[in-house]
Amino acid sequence: MIDLSAADWLALFGHFLSLSLLAVGGAITTAPDMHRYLVDQRHWLSDDQFTSSIAIAQAAPGPNVLFVGLMGWNVGLNAGGGSGAGWHAYALGLLGLVVAMVGILLPSGVLTYTATRWAHQHRELRAVRAFKAGMAPIVVALLIATGWLLTAAQNQPARDWPLWALTAVSALIVWRTKVHLLWLIGAGAVLGMLGLV
Repeated sequence: MIDLSAADWLALFGHFLSLSLLAVGGAITTAPDMHRYLVDQRHWLSDDQFTSSIAIAQAAPGPNVLFVGLMGWNVGLNAGGGSGAGWHAYALGLLGLVVAMVGILLPSGVLTYTATRWAHQHRELRAVRAFKAGMAPIVVALLIATGWLLTAAQNQPARDWPLWALTAVSALIVWRTKVHLLWLIGAGAVLGMLGLV
């Protein structure tokens, strides 16, 4: 059980508010900093809870940002003593979910709405075109950092070489061909189901 004061809840909200403005390629690109803050610095989540939150949310249908809600839920559950602690733990879990989701969605939602309207009205400006072109490498780098964090948690590169090979081949196919990404995801799922990766 972790003890969270009102200042801790406010700090959690503030951290997700700031990450919201960094989430240029989606909330998943901020996962490395979430890990640093929630697991390494504050110790509000374990490595397993962090990784499981991302895995469950990515496997579930719906928006990519659901993992943030699961992290907030787990922080709240941990503050309440875990899932066996009764209704109080679930109430804190719900509070954590709301704090994390509102924090991550509010600034980026308002900024996206405002900036999109402005950029659409001024799409012919050179600065708008340059901004769009300059953001692409940043998004790619943030996605690579997230992938690295999620694979580094296992920390067994000798055993996981087939996964690295599959990742490299998939990236090459996406880069050089027009094969739809869903075919590659399906192929990866079949390889995983057969136990090859």
